[in-house]
Amino acid sequence: MSAEGTGLLREPTAVDAVVAREVQVAGMRMSALCAEVADPRAVLVAVHGGATSARYFDVPGRPWLSLLRLGARLGFTVLALDRPGYGASEPWDATFDVPQRRVDASYAAIDALLGSSGRGAGVFLAGHSAGCDLAARMAADDRGDELLGLELAGTGVHKRPEAIRVIEQIRKTRKAGGIRELLWSPTESYPPEVVGGRSLTVGTPGYEVAVVHDWPTDFPVLAAQVRVPVRLTDAEYEQVWRTDPAARAEIEGFFTATPHFAHNQQAGSGHNVSVGFGAAAYHLGLLSFVEECGLRSAPSRNQFDV
Repeated sequence: MSAEGTGLLREPTAVDAVVAREVQVAGMRMSALCAEVADPRAVLVAVHGGATSARYFDVPGRPWLSLLRLGARLGFTVLALDRPGYGASEPWDATFDVPQRRVDASYAAIDALLGSSGRGAGVFLAGHSAGCDLAARMAADDRGDELLGLELAGTGVHKRPEAIRVIEQIRKTRKAGGIRELLWSPTESYPPEVVGGRSLTVGTPGYEVAVVHDWPTDFPVLAAQVRVPVRLTDAEYEQVWRTDPAARAEIEGFFTATPHFAHNQQAGSGHNVSVGFGAAAYHLGLLSFVEECGLRSAPSRNQFDV
């Protein structure tokens, strides 16, 4: 049988397409990578972490690890936003020092990107690492009540002792090599072209320093205002944040208004769960949770009929 006959080689289809787009928001440009389907089951909006970009969710040359491509193949529209101050909005980074401006710009960008396109069961928001700050703020906003749900990955409130030691060393030496080792460990769990952030690292807006510094105190306040289902994902080999049972229980306790809280430990993954070799497993689980949230929001409707 030929390779073509096995289905291993074929022409790209609409659901394979990832398109880079820009939209105007309050006189500024915002950018995103988009994988859109005609009649989506739901819309998943993904928010990258620090010093990366929307490309984090679509690593070049690794389609099976791409959240955008996998999501579209399974019937979801997926938008990976460049956070305010990243990508096309980098020239306006100082505008986003105020957190509410980041929230407003992101909601406006989602609306502009989707336009009149279908949203299926609704919009679900997923944040990673430093991007959890924006995702949590958007979910805590009044508009967050309309979301299907919220995923937070690669975050916490208490750092591990080794991470604290490395951060203190960085402050003394101004060399960030140690933190890269923590974020990209174990190296064998990642494709070699991304280890240490290679091919993914970009500059960061000035407000990111405040985001990182204030997150442990902001997180509990924001979490208490989230009124949609929440899933928290910890990587099995997370090296920055504590993920022990006590730390997980403390975070769950922050979400006093959510109707449903789920915890996920992602087997075989390091901190950067969406670009490691375990990314497909993580993305499948995330999309499954999105589907569950759609059913919870409207169990009598038929958005998810095959």
